[in-house]
This record gives sequence, C-alpha cells and structure tokens, in this order.
Amino acid sequence: MESKLLLLGLLVNLLMLIDAKSVGVCNGRIGDDLPSEQDTVTLYKNNGISKMRIYDPNQATLDALRSTGIELMIGVPNDALQSLTDKNNANTWVRDHIQRYPSVNFKYIAVGNEVDPDKETRRYMDFVLPAMRNVHNALRAASLDNRIKVSTATYTGLLRNTYPPSDSAFKVQEFIEPIVRFLAQNNLPMLANIYPYFGYLDDPNKNLPYALFTAPGTVVTDPNNGLQYSNLFDAMLDAHYI
Repeated sequence: MESKLLLLGLLVNLLMLIDAKSVGVCNGRIGDDLPSEQDTVTLYKNNGISKMRIYDPNQATLDALRSTGIELMIGVPNDALQSLTDKNNANTWVRDHIQRYPSVNFKYIAVGNEVDPDKETRRYMDFVLPAMRNVHNALRAASLDNRIKVSTATYTGLLRNTYPPSDSAFKVQEFIEPIVRFLAQNNLPMLANIYPYFGYLDDPNKNLPYALFTAPGTVVTDPNNGLQYSNLFDAMLDAHYI
C-alpha cells in the first residue's frame, strides 16, 4: 500500500520555519489500483505523518480526515479558478468544502497549482489572484481567515535562474508581483513546489549526494552573500526566498 502513495513534490511554506519533526506527504489520487481514502488516512496515522496535501476537495478524503488532527492543505484545481472569480461561487466553495467539515484540520488552501504564463497553464493566469482574493474574503466572512491561510503554489520553473540563489528572480513580474503583494498585505504565505530531482537533472555536475541530502559538507557557496549549502533543496528554497 505504501508504494501506491506517490510523493508528488515537497510543498514548502516559505514564510515559516520548517519543523524537522513534522512530516507531510502529498496525497495524489491519479493512478491505478489506489488504496481507499480511509486506508490512506490510516497509513498516515500509523506512520506518524501529520500533514497532508490534496489537490482537489475530494469528499471521501475529507470524510476520512474528520477528527484525525492531520493538518490539511486543500487545493483548488486550475480548471476551477475561473469560477471562483465570482465571489458567490467562492462563498459556496468555502461553505461546501471547508465549513461543512468543521472537524477537519484545514491549514492552507492552495488556489491554483504551478500556473505558468510561459506554458499551457497561461490560460489560468488572469484567474489566480481574483480567485485567491475571493476565497480569502469568504474565509474572513466565516471567521476562519485566522486559522486557514490562502495562497497559490508556484514552482522553480517560474524563476529566471536558480544559481546562485541570491541572483534568482521571477520571470514574469507582472504576474507574480500582484500575488506577492496580496500575500504580504494579508500576512499570507507563499507556497512553492520544490523538486530536487529536476534540479539534479539540470545540474551539469550531477552531484547525487548534494541532491539526496547526503553530502558530507558544503557543496555550494553563494558568492554574493557567503551562504553555504550542503543540499540542493535548501539552495532551491532560497532561490525563491532570498
């Protein structure tokens, strides 16, 4: 059963410290012969996995998570973004998928995933911020905004470069800057999918220990600020953050 749970990526809250004692696993439901939603939640509990990400409001998963205490990040699929630019639809979404499950430990709502103005997902780019704003306002109207934070999930592909981390920048400023401004104004986190595997593939040196957190010491030093990195994940994270 464990092999059927796919870790689709590490989602990091860039504005909070990472608690090394807390483990989260992305729960993707695209595949054959998957375990039931209840069996999946049981696997999380039996293995001390305290955080879950799902990519859409799967009702069976939400039912299985009731009263478990597992922190949940729930996603709004890209193809649902346009509908949520209508505030009434956003209110309904929050009512049906959040308020209807008061014993589920919602932590974040990722409104859209890896929308990229340079790729096929560009057709969603105009919907991301309005949908985020409406979902946030719906949470506020329900007095849930202090407990559940709204964001969107970006990824390294939106960066112009990642080395050195201090020189990285988002490629399409007119898309990302209003989103970042909205997050900052409302004390909301930015979320990023970090994929060391793809970073390893693009690394001309192909330093496998650096990608696998097993390097014995510093591998990369940022020439601009002297920050040292012993693993690729931290360097990719700082490329978003610094």
